Amino acid sequence: MITALLLIIGAYLLGSVSSAIIACRLMGLPDPRTQGSGNPGATNVLRIGGKLAGAVTLLGDGLKGLAPMLLAHLLDANPMVLAATGLAAFLGHLYPVFFGFRGGKGVATALGVQLGLYWPIGLAVAAIWLLVAKVLKISSISSLLSMALAPLVVWIFWPEPVLLAMQVLISLLLFYRHHGNIRNLLAGAESKLTDTE
Repeated sequence: MITALLLIIGAYLLGSVSSAIIACRLMGLPDPRTQGSGNPGATNVLRIGGKLAGAVTLLGDGLKGLAPMLLAHLLDANPMVLAATGLAAFLGHLYPVFFGFRGGKGVATALGVQLGLYWPIGLAVAAIWLLVAKVLKISSISSLLSMALAPLVVWIFWPEPVLLAMQVLISLLLFYRHHGNIRNLLAGAESKLTDTE
């Protein structure tokens, strides 16, 4: 029980480390919370700092979800602990204790959690994201569609109710964090991946 608790707390704390803010500071870029969309995430960093900054942020955010899940597997955690660990890492990214609880929207961290849970799940969700992004070139639609389908993907590859519940919660929170994007999509005003803000 103590090991599981430490794992969950550690996952939240790691999730709370903002890759976007740290990458921008190290690369001499403006704070992403004050530029572009104001979101400390990979897409906004890509727009304000270019491909390298965006890639570093994406990698960092993904690892925040991946690393705790791999450690949980290494410790032979049961599905309940796996679910709590993944959700904690995701919540850390959304509501980081180190950055005033103002975090990103969670797509890369969610993908990291999925990859760490079971790699075919992560690959399937990533493939959906990439396919939609290639066709529509709008990051938010790619994120929303891939995460809308993620519970189904989890259920296909690992039909465990507690893991499905974890993914449903992650998807619902992700949709909530994208409420501004959804409004823009409905208004036809959402930026494309090739746009600058």
